[in-house]
Order: sequence, then C-alpha cells, then structure tokens
Amino acid sequence: MARKQTPLRPYFEKMADIGKALSDAEVKRSQENVELVKEQVGVLTRETERVKNAGIPAKKVHDRGGMTIYDRLEYLVDAGTWSPLHTLYNPKENEEGCTGVVNGIGRIEGRWAVIIGFDNKVMAGAWIAGQSENILMVTDMAKRLNVPLVWLTNCSGVKLMEQETVYAGRRSSGAPFYRHADLNHLGIPILNGIYGTNPAGGGYQGISPTILLAHDGANIAVGGAGIVGGMNPKGHIDVEAAQALIDATRNFKAKDPGRVETHFDQTAYFREVHDTETGVLDGIKDYMRMMPAYDPAMFRVAAPAPPKFPVEDLNMILPANQKRPYDAIQILARLTDNSEFMEYRPDYGREVYTGIAKVDGFPVAFIGNRQGVFPGYPEYAKGAYPAVGGKHYREGLIKQAEFVTLCGRDNLPIVWLQDTTGIDVGDLAEEAELLALGQSLVYSIEQTDLSMMCVVLRKGTAAAHYIMCGPQANNNNAFTLGTPLTEIYVMHGETAAAASYARRLVKEQDSGNDLAPVIGKMNQMIQDYQEKSRPAYCAISGFVDEIVELPELRRYIQAFTGANYQNPKSITPVHQMLLPRIIRG
Repeated sequence: MARKQTPLRPYFEKMADIGKALSDAEVKRSQENVELVKEQVGVLTRETERVKNAGIPAKKVHDRGGMTIYDRLEYLVDAGTWSPLHTLYNPKENEEGCTGVVNGIGRIEGRWAVIIGFDNKVMAGAWIAGQSENILMVTDMAKRLNVPLVWLTNCSGVKLMEQETVYAGRRSSGAPFYRHADLNHLGIPILNGIYGTNPAGGGYQGISPTILLAHDGANIAVGGAGIVGGMNPKGHIDVEAAQALIDATRNFKAKDPGRVETHFDQTAYFREVHDTETGVLDGIKDYMRMMPAYDPAMFRVAAPAPPKFPVEDLNMILPANQKRPYDAIQILARLTDNSEFMEYRPDYGREVYTGIAKVDGFPVAFIGNRQGVFPGYPEYAKGAYPAVGGKHYREGLIKQAEFVTLCGRDNLPIVWLQDTTGIDVGDLAEEAELLALGQSLVYSIEQTDLSMMCVVLRKGTAAAHYIMCGPQANNNNAFTLGTPLTEIYVMHGETAAAASYARRLVKEQDSGNDLAPVIGKMNQMIQDYQEKSRPAYCAISGFVDEIVELPELRRYIQAFTGANYQNPKSITPVHQMLLPRIIRG
C-alpha cells in the first residue's frame, strides 16, 4: 500500500497555536467599537452603491436584452470567489463618479484570474479620466501574480469632450496595449469577451489580447462611423458640412466597420462568435479550463483549515480609537489556518512579528506591527525613552530585512499587516542607523522576486508606510487593502499643524498679536488631514486598491495565496526550505 504525506510534515503539520477566544467581558466592552466600525462600513457601502448605480439604470440595459458588467461577472466568476478592487477609485473626480471599469480577482472554472470589464452603463464603456491608471494597476497585478487576465470589452472609444485627460502621456490610455503585449511576451494569456461597438481605442482594446471571443452584435475597428463621417477638410463646420456629416452617419449607421462578418468570416481574428452574451462567457470558461494551473496538492504543506476563532471578532479586536493599543497576534489568529504561526526571532525586534503561517494549506509569510509599550527597548536609547508599538527601531528593521531575504530564498509570498506610526527619530535613532536600515529593508524587498500583499489595518504613516511594502513597491506589491479604520498620511494632523505653525505662533506672540487666526489655521489643517486620510478618500485617490470589511480580509488573503501558487514562475522544493529550520533552530 502506498504511503503519502505533505512535505516537511514535522514543521508544517502542526505549528504553534496563537490567539485566544474573547472573554464575555471583552465582547461586552467592545460593543461601542463594533458600532464605530459599522458606522464607517455604512459610509463605504453607500459609496459602493453610488458607483454600482453610475450611468444609465441597469433596467434599461436589461430591457434592451443586454447584460450589465455586473451581470456578466456574476455569471462568469465562481461563486464566493469574487474579490473586487478599485471600486471607488476616481482620482480625477469624474462627473460619472467612477473610472468606467470594474475589476478584481476571482476564480473562473477553478482557476484564479485577474478580471476587468468596461461598465457598459457609463457612456457605453468610454475611456474617461483615471481609467488608464486603473487598467495599468490591473495589468501589473496579472503580471505580478502570473495569472491570466480576462477582459470583458465593451468600449465606445474616448469621451471626446475630455480627450486631453485621457489620450496623451506616458501612462495614458495607449499604455495598456503595450502592457498587453508585455503580458503576452511573458507568457501570461489575456482572454477577451467582446460586446457592443468598439471603435478606435476600443478596437485596440479588443484586438490586443491573446484570444478574442465576440458576441454576434459586436465589432472592433480602427475608427467608427462617426470618425469616418467626420473627416471634414474645411477646418470648421457649416451647414453644408453638417449635412454631409448627417448623410455619412446615416450611411454608416447600418454597417459599422469591423463587424463579425469581417473579423470572423474574413480576417478570422475572432476565435468564436456567440449568439448570446452568456455564450461568450461560456467560451471564456472553456479557455480558462485550458490555462496552466498546478493542482493545489503540489504546494500544500497541510490540509486547509479555517481559523479556530471567528473572523467577525476582528471588529471587536481592532480599536477604532487610533491611539488605543491591542494584541496584534489576536488579529493574526483570525487570519491563519487553524490559528497557527511559526514565529521568526520573537525575542529580537519586539515591535514587529515575522513568521510563517498556512493559508488554505499553503505556506505564507506574515509581517506585522505589534502595539503597546516595550520597556527597556530599544537598547540604543539606554532608557531615555521606551519603544512604542507601531514604530520601527534598529532590531525590528534588521529582523524584517533578514526575514524578507530568507522568504525570497524560500519563495514564500508575504502578507504585510501595517499599523505603523513611523520610524524612530532623533540623534539616537540616527546614530543607530535607522535611516539606512529603513532603506535596507526596501532593498531587501526589491532584491526578491516575490509577490506581496499589504493591508493597512489602521495607520499607514511616514516612511514606515513605504518600507512595509506599501503600494509604492511596484515590482512586488500585488495589491494593497485598507479597512474601515484605515488612515494614511505623512504624519498625524496635529503633528503636521505643529510643524507648520510653531514658529509662527512664537512670532505672533512676541509681536503681541492675537493668536486666534493662527490657531484657526492649525485646526483647519488638522480637519483637512482628517478628511483626506479617511478610508473612502484613500480608495477614491488610489492610496489603497480597495477598502475591505475586516471579516473579509481572510478571503482576500486566500485569493492572493491561491493565485500565487497557481502557476509560480519559480519553485523552492519545500523539503529544501531554510526558514522553518532556522526558526526551529
């Protein structure tokens, strides 16, 4: 009889237990916190509904016999796996209230893919400001995770009256076509389901993927009927030109260029044409079943298991009060399989934890900030002040850089759980080389070829937001999540107001002037910082890729992990890993 086991069973089958159940008293004390979290969730839910209802009503699309982008995603993606990203992203504050594309990560026929589609309710899927940056983030994610990119194209071209916000520039709407070529070059397939009329840029959006599947009524073309009819040599529009345009438009209305009879029957660009919208989606599902994907058993080190403690506890454990400490390991215990964790150097660099856990049975590295006060630490302070959680000190920076380097060697994807107020400052900190050690951590991240995911649990502040694999880590950061309690700023508003106006206060007082006007400006600055660091603002501005309710965090981590192990570009045999052995000693 054959005998089978998971690799390095003595290390991975059972790790150390972490966390504990909340007591009745803790549950009772946390109810106010739960209500504060709900309040923020309500704000975000209303914002999400606003985006989903952008453009014409869904009923109008349905009455025409069509499907909205949300209908298409629901039909295409495996139930329970859709993890949307960039829902609120609208950095140019478009009047449409969005960037006109809907995207995220999900499974199709059991395989992970990055999925993006034009919102056909919003200007029939036209290019609008901010959209190209949204698309670039998505193509970067497919590249980072090495999983297929699936497009649902339905793009009417450019919003012509705002073309200057879309067309030209290094990261404009032309850049995605180069990214598609880049993905194809790297062997990352792009599947495209094409609907509706797709002229000009919409045509390139249609033609640039790897496999093209079309709805019977779709077309892709270099230019649409409007462009052909608009070729007017006079340089202005008079009645004669207007009539010529009317005649040309009527003539082309019956036969848009690039129809199915051209690009299926003649050029054969379209692999498939389907009479129904769902037929196109079924065709994508067929191709997804052809995509390269290892059986998860290839890389699992244990059977998948849920955390021992409910994820809903997170709303009670993470304080809405940004200054209140908490047990960071209690958070981790609601995210990892069976609430287990193999910690790396727990007695060194106590302000951060680093280690290996399992997610759906796959090994994953976690790095996060601890909270609270650490008397007698850091050593270089020699008792002048105690370390406080959320800040980074010499030992913690060395430990993180060391750990990341070893993760690179062992090919372990990393999940960063940020709740950081910055890096220690002052002469002692400079003498302790914190400036260079922070950059050394950045260098260690860059030296690996690992996928990383960042969660800003509460605070993402100062340079510490950068060094803990924030979204600036373009080559490694697959995506960054915020929570209903996230705040991201260079420093706290009160600190910024003091830094900006302290000398002015002194000057006004020495001159015998009323301090009230300066104090007013300081309070206005604090208020401005607060408004521009809140979760919805962070999502709209692109500081994070999505704001996620706390109980949803594990689902996103599962998506990140599953995508990483679907078709990895590099493999470290589990029995040759060093980190588990270093941890055990």
